[in-house]
Amino acid sequence: MARPIWSGAVNFGLVTVPVELYSATEDHTVHFRQFQRGTSDRIRYRRVNERTGKEVEYNDIVKGYELDDGDYVLIEPEELDEIAPGRSRALDIEAFVDLDEIDPTYFQKTYWLAPSKEEFERAYTLLLAAMDKTNKAAISKFVMRGKEYLAALRAGDGVLVLNTLHFPADLRDPAKELRKLPAKAKPRGKELDMAVALVDSMSEPWKPENFEDTYTKRVEKLVKDKKAGRTVTPEEEPAQATQVVDLFEALAKSVKGRKPSSSPSSSEEDLSSLSKADLDKMARELGIKGRSKMTRADLEKAVKKASSSSKKKAS
Repeated sequence: MARPIWSGAVNFGLVTVPVELYSATEDHTVHFRQFQRGTSDRIRYRRVNERTGKEVEYNDIVKGYELDDGDYVLIEPEELDEIAPGRSRALDIEAFVDLDEIDPTYFQKTYWLAPSKEEFERAYTLLLAAMDKTNKAAISKFVMRGKEYLAALRAGDGVLVLNTLHFPADLRDPAKELRKLPAKAKPRGKELDMAVALVDSMSEPWKPENFEDTYTKRVEKLVKDKKAGRTVTPEEEPAQATQVVDLFEALAKSVKGRKPSSSPSSSEEDLSSLSKADLDKMARELGIKGRSKMTRADLEKAVKKASSSSKKKAS
C-alpha cells in the first residue's frame, strides 16, 4: 500500500478537512545504469567540493543563490520552511472555476486526495459531491517539499483529484521561442471540409486502456534480444512529409479508407450514457448556444429540449 507524500488540510470556507496526498501515477520507463565502454565498470557521481576535491555528506550541503556580481547567498533548508510555516500544511481553496476553462497546457502532475481519518469522510464526501455536481475545479495553492504549487482540485471517480498546475510565468510564449510561427493562411474550403470529415471519421469515445507505451515495450524487447544473442531489427522509417500539392488527395484517401462515424442521436441512444463531448457535439449540431458554459447535466437537458422541439416541427 502506498504511503502519503504530503498531509495537511483542505480549507473550504469555514470547513477544514484533514487529507493525505498520494501520487496517482508511476513511472514505467526502462532505466539504465552507466558503464565505461569495453568494461563492466560502473560510472558513479559524487558530491565533491570543487576546491578540496573531497566528497561532501548530503547533510552538509546548503543551497546557494547566485547574485548578478557572481557572489552567492547561502540558504539553509530550514530557512525555506520557516518562511511559509502556515501554508506548508494548508490547501486553501481560493476560487472555483469551470473545469473546462482550464487550458490543458497548465496541467502538470496528478495526485489523489484522501481523508486522513474515517471521522473526516463526511465533510470530504460533501466536497466531492458538490464538485462533481457542478463540474467545477477548486483553485488553490500549497507548499510541498520546499516549493509552492498552484493546484486544481476536482472530482474524480469516488475520490478527489489534485492536479498541480503551471503558474502563468512558467509558460513560454511561442512567438518568442519558435524560429517562425506558422503563416496565418486561410484554409481552402474543400480542404477544410475534407479535414473536418477526416476528424469526424476518426472520432471515438476516450478509452485510455486502448493506448500503451509501445516504445518501452520495444526497449524491453531490445534488452531480451541482446541477452539472447538475437539480431535486432530496426523500426521502419517515419512517413515522408505530405507535399502541399497532394494535400487534398491525401485527405480524400484518408477519409475513404475509414468507416464513416455516425453521430449519436437522442432517439437512438439514451442521453445519460453519452459523454459530455458527445452531448456538446449534438448541441452544436442542434444550434444550441452557450455550450461552453454548460455542465454535462445542462447539456443533456438542452439537447433533450432541442431534439423534442425539432421533432414537433418536423411532424
